Amino acid sequence: VPDFAGNLEAWAVVVDAAPDVFNHNLETVPRLYPLVRPGADYRRSIELLTFARERAPGLATKSGIMLGLGEETAEVLQAGKDLLAAGVDMLTVGQYLRPAAPNTLAVERFVPPEEFDALGQRLREMGFRSVASAPFVRSSYNAMESFLGLAEGEG
Repeated sequence: VPDFAGNLEAWAVVVDAAPDVFNHNLETVPRLYPLVRPGADYRRSIELLTFARERAPGLATKSGIMLGLGEETAEVLQAGKDLLAAGVDMLTVGQYLRPAAPNTLAVERFVPPEEFDALGQRLREMGFRSVASAPFVRSSYNAMESFLGLAEGEG
């Protein structure tokens, strides 16, 4: 879901609809928000995810981050800590690939698969119940499998 510009009533409508998974992607780290998500606010995204967890404690929550936009590993790990503090269960981490549309951001770096593996391991060790981290992972990557594993306690 989008962040609905911070509209609490809209947030409540979505959470109260009891989706199987509540997903809101951070997309990037706070420092890059003005460049990557100029109409969004990092803190508001964290607040939305926190709201979902607090309003529906049993609701599975998920977010996603793209790499290759100029972020540092420490920034990604801090975003992971912020997501965990918000109660997020599942995280996807994938490579940003520039769309063919005009006026899109360039790829700053193609992250090697080994870095995705190492980052995914660190994020799992931090406490996420499910992490998918690889170059071609997208927000919906193995969504059903991740959700079923979460429901069965496998992560």
